[in-house]
Amino acid sequence: MANSSSDVTNSGDPKLDALIARINGLSGKPAPAAAPRNTPPAAPSPSAPPARPAARTPAARPAPPAAPAAAVRGVPAPPSSAPAANAPGANTRVANSQAANTQAAPAQAAPPVPAASVGENVPLPLGFQPTRDEPWRPVEPVSLEDNQISDSLLEQIIMRFVLNNGESEGRRIADQVKLPFRMVEPILTRLKMEQQVAYRSATATGDYVYVLTETGRAAARNHVQDCTYYGACPVRLPEYIASVKYQTIEGQRPQKKDLERAFSDLLINPRMLDRLGPAVNSGRGMFLFGFPGNGKTSIAERVTAAFGKYIWIPRAVDIDGDIMRVFDPMNHELDMPQGDSGLLDQGGYDKRWVRIRRPTLVAGGELTMEMLEVQGNPESGISEAPLQLKSNCGTLLIDDFGRQKMSVDQLLNRWIVPLEKRYDFLNMSSGKKIQVPFDQLVIFSTNLEPKDLVDDAFLRRIPYKIEVSNPAESDFRKLFEIMCKVLKIPYAAEPIDYLIATHYLPVKRPFRNCQPRDLLLQVRNYCLYHGLEVELKNEYFDFAVDNYFSVM
Repeated sequence: MANSSSDVTNSGDPKLDALIARINGLSGKPAPAAAPRNTPPAAPSPSAPPARPAARTPAARPAPPAAPAAAVRGVPAPPSSAPAANAPGANTRVANSQAANTQAAPAQAAPPVPAASVGENVPLPLGFQPTRDEPWRPVEPVSLEDNQISDSLLEQIIMRFVLNNGESEGRRIADQVKLPFRMVEPILTRLKMEQQVAYRSATATGDYVYVLTETGRAAARNHVQDCTYYGACPVRLPEYIASVKYQTIEGQRPQKKDLERAFSDLLINPRMLDRLGPAVNSGRGMFLFGFPGNGKTSIAERVTAAFGKYIWIPRAVDIDGDIMRVFDPMNHELDMPQGDSGLLDQGGYDKRWVRIRRPTLVAGGELTMEMLEVQGNPESGISEAPLQLKSNCGTLLIDDFGRQKMSVDQLLNRWIVPLEKRYDFLNMSSGKKIQVPFDQLVIFSTNLEPKDLVDDAFLRRIPYKIEVSNPAESDFRKLFEIMCKVLKIPYAAEPIDYLIATHYLPVKRPFRNCQPRDLLLQVRNYCLYHGLEVELKNEYFDFAVDNYFSVM
């Protein structure tokens, strides 16, 4: 079988070749054509470890190839000097099926991904096809060198994790840092040789249970004093910047059918949809203003649904040793892809990233200047990404604009350049200043007149100012019919006619989109309190109007 492995690996079927090479990589066997390791790790002392069920040798690592000229900075390019089946672990994914067919060909660069997806020379996982809903997916890392992952940073994270857990299997450590075990095992072997970790026991799967030695515990405590982070290995900042470019909201260009789908659960005037369409299509900022209760917030919250469904964001970003969390379970909706598991999983991706639904972040009167800056925790040594960075490739809604704790001028001065240039500068707690993308649809929703809030210089940078006007009487009646179905109240037209003729037209009370729901809730609660059948009656509306409009 060993003699035929090379023939099988180059069978001509790219998927079969990649699968066999992946099995070899996961089992610790080097690829058939890989160059021998220059300096093999020294074997552990025979007296130290218990008997290991199966010997394991880390896969050989060839010298990293030169990146193609067109490669995007921060994203590893596919190797161009050797077939992919001979790469270590064979986890390098090619851009598309056409690129996969060139694996057995002599030294040629992989064909670029079509420009309609994410651009040229962008590596993608094997078998993944970019779509509008998911334009990009991170490639599973190949090695620490090729992916420019800091050995020292990864070592610190591993030691902090083992210190916190007491003991852990090697594969559990790899799962914690979200890297393939073949990339973590050499570090564990080195820590064992340096007597910073020891083997507690062996497992039936050929793994070890690792514990810290006294020397290792002292080193781990020193690492904890600098930073307490022991989660997924952070992604480098250039990789995150490149990922925003691939998934930018400006490249989506939603059309009328996309907006109609996004607003399918709202009764919205066609003229309003025609005004919203170009603003959403541009991916730039907009003002929504008008009287309270007409659905400005509801409109803004549904805009994101007109864009593609998913984006990938890193769990954390490494900025020259500073760790900044990006994934926020409070604001991001996790939606990981479903796929095969184990050796037959050909859809490998970088587990340091998570797939989420395009984010919609809402900030109201609680918004402060601190929320727009990197928030460093001096106790943990971990920084939290600001609000606008968490909303990249999505929508950021500033609700009740003009009622924030900070002055309007402070917010405008902070964002006047990012809104125009589409990038922002952030100050890290260590003193570093970094440039990051400002790539989201910013929506300002206010009950006040925009020209009374801001000056012309700021209004120029918000190209679309859309008034959400009061509904017409026909739309107002239609809202009662819709909300009766939602609240499970039998609809009757006569009480609605009575309400409008008695409590609206004579006193010239304006219609608002929120009033049908609010008045029907008052009617329902009145009936439930008195033990009556929930239905629409004139006297019930009299009671609801007296309560609802008593101080309005």
